[in-house]
Amino acid sequence: MTQTPQEMTAGMHLPQAGPAASGGSLTAAAVLSEELGFADVWVSDHLVVPTGVPYPPSAYVLEPLTAMTWVAAATTRVHIGTTVLVMPMRNPIVVAKSIATIDLLSEGRVILGTAAGWLRAEFDALGVPFEERGARTNEAIEMLRTMWTEDHITAEFPVHGASFESIRCKPQPSRHIPLWIGGHARVALDRATSVGDGWHGGFVSPQDSIPMIAHLRAARPEPEFAISMRTRWDPLEDDRSLILDEIEQYRAVGVNHVVAEPRQRTVSAYLESIEAMAEILVEAGVSMAT
Repeated sequence: MTQTPQEMTAGMHLPQAGPAASGGSLTAAAVLSEELGFADVWVSDHLVVPTGVPYPPSAYVLEPLTAMTWVAAATTRVHIGTTVLVMPMRNPIVVAKSIATIDLLSEGRVILGTAAGWLRAEFDALGVPFEERGARTNEAIEMLRTMWTEDHITAEFPVHGASFESIRCKPQPSRHIPLWIGGHARVALDRATSVGDGWHGGFVSPQDSIPMIAHLRAARPEPEFAISMRTRWDPLEDDRSLILDEIEQYRAVGVNHVVAEPRQRTVSAYLESIEAMAEILVEAGVSMAT
């Protein structure tokens, strides 16, 4: 099954983890991505990492909301997203305040990608019940939207044990901050269609994406609902023709946004990969800002 092709846009994952990660590299990669016409730049989320896990490949991960603020100050156009913020590991009030602040300071450039998480040891280290992650995610999203749109809030949020009695959370964002929901299980897809503005998948092949996208589009056919896929594309290591072919395959099955994540471990090579990826995207007809 294929979808009617839509305009495709592209984002770039920033050097936020491993030996290439630094304030200077974040700035250089974000500014270069903006200059080359990428729609957005992205950061990942791991607060702690247990020894010996195969993923993430490095335990050295800059905190994403801090990194977003740093990048926002260095850029003017490019949107800034999380791929993805693990919502149940955080207090929703702190997330609401932080994201609203970053969005205001960046003049409306945040995309909040979020999901329930998967790394049990990370939840254990934080003292958050792993089995509650779905319920916590659902209630946290409800809390964010409430705090961003209402004032003098009186409400109960039992999963988090939060009791609001005429609570105010200022500043509020001046626009609707888009929520792109991650995850590949049916419950995650349903969360995306019920409360999200888009779906943000990760490392799923075009063929395996077909039933997921069909399920999403059955509930959310409007083109404004984003279908995004994070990839491991790195043109310094991957065959250019294979990347071009996969872009076309994703477009054919209904993906309208892709994120490339170079695997380079030095700043110079990471920047070179960004430049090469931009050339491939232009050749593939992906929409790039000018």
